[in-house]
Amino acid sequence: MSRLKKGGTIAAAAFAVLAASEGLRLNAYPDPATKGHPWTACYGETKGIRKGMSFTANECREMLIARSDEFGNGVERCTPSAKTMPEKRYVAHVSLAYNIGVGAYCKSSVSRLENAGQTRASCDAFLKWNKAAGMVFPGLTRRRKEERALCLEGL
Repeated sequence: MSRLKKGGTIAAAAFAVLAASEGLRLNAYPDPATKGHPWTACYGETKGIRKGMSFTANECREMLIARSDEFGNGVERCTPSAKTMPEKRYVAHVSLAYNIGVGAYCKSSVSRLENAGQTRASCDAFLKWNKAAGMVFPGLTRRRKEERALCLEGL
């Protein structure tokens, strides 16, 4: 169980950041920014999503809450300091992992630098993750700047 499942305020903060970053789409759509264009719905969810599926806003909310815990566990597994880092920094790390996947997050310079105790450099490394399908996306650039700002709070 990740910190998201344990704490109300951190879970609420993560939900707010993820929901705002991902946006809500109630009907499944092929994600043109992702290799293979996977079917996506709700708040950027791809797991188990198929063409023609639709959801209510409440179903999407519950799905995001459950999946964000999975991503929180992934972040904590490969970045042990995530278990004790400040809440806003933790939310930034989970947001990145939710967007790029736990595997990519765990191999990223964000995780590697945080594990080396180089927190500021780790926060700065968020800015490198602004591409999808090899192209810079203004929305991803904006999201990474917001995550970096969260990560840096309190340093």
